[in-house]
Amino acid sequence: MTRFDTLGFRWDRSVVPTSVPSHSMDRVCFRFHKMLPEFVWDASVLEGNPFTFPEVKTLLDGVTIGGRKISDQEQILNLAESARRLLAMVKSGQFELSKPVFTELNGIVARKEALEWGVFRGEAQETNYTPDVSLGESGRYTPLPTLPGAPELNRVFSEGVSALQACEPFERATAFFLFGALQQFFFDGNKRTSRFMMNGVLMSHGIDAISVPAAKAQEFNEKMVRFYLSKDASEMMTFLAGCHPDAEAIFPPPGEDHE
Repeated sequence: MTRFDTLGFRWDRSVVPTSVPSHSMDRVCFRFHKMLPEFVWDASVLEGNPFTFPEVKTLLDGVTIGGRKISDQEQILNLAESARRLLAMVKSGQFELSKPVFTELNGIVARKEALEWGVFRGEAQETNYTPDVSLGESGRYTPLPTLPGAPELNRVFSEGVSALQACEPFERATAFFLFGALQQFFFDGNKRTSRFMMNGVLMSHGIDAISVPAAKAQEFNEKMVRFYLSKDASEMMTFLAGCHPDAEAIFPPPGEDHE
C-alpha cells in the first residue's frame, strides 16, 4: 500500500516546496505569539464567524463585545486558547504528530460547539451518527462511518501518521491538515484542529506557521470543495504554500518530480 492509499488522497510532489526557510524556535514562536489575533481572526472568518478583526483584538484583551452571539464569542476564545496551548507545546518540546495532541487540541477548539469534542467519533457516547461535509452545489462528502470505539478511524490515523513520517516537514504538515480535513476524525472542528497540527509540525522544525488570510476565505473554500471531490491535494498544497510568509522563497522550480 502506498502513502497515497494510506492517507486517502494523492498529490503531485513536484508542487511541494523542498527548500523552506527555517529560523530559531524562539523566532517562530515569537512571530506566532505576535500574530495570534490575526491567526484567530483568519480562522474565524473561514468558519463564517461575523467578528471583525478589531472585535477579535478587543475580546482577546478581555473585553466582551455587545450584540454578538455567545456561540460566536466562544468560538473566538476557543481558537485563541487552542493557539496558546499549541504554542506552549511547541516551546516545551511536547508537540508531536500524535493522537493525544490531536484530541487535546480538538477538545479546546470544538468545546461546546461539537456534538462531542476531544475524542474520535465513536469513542464516547455517540456511536452511530456520521456527520458529512457540505460541498454547496456539489452535494456532500461523507467520511468513514462512526462506529463504537472508532476502530477504523484509529487504524487510518495510525497508518496515516506513520506514512507521513517519511515526508519532509513542510509536506508532512500540509498533508496532515488535508488528511484530518478529509477523514473527519471528530464531529466538528476538523479543519481548525488539523491546521493547528500543521502549524505545530512547521514551528517544531523552525518554519513559520501558516494562516489562511481572511481575504482568501472564498478561494480556500472553493479549493477545499475540489479537494473533497477529486481527492487530489496538489492545488491545496500549492495554495497553502502561497499563504506562507516566505511564499516567494519556497516555491520549487516547476516540472521537477520528487517521488
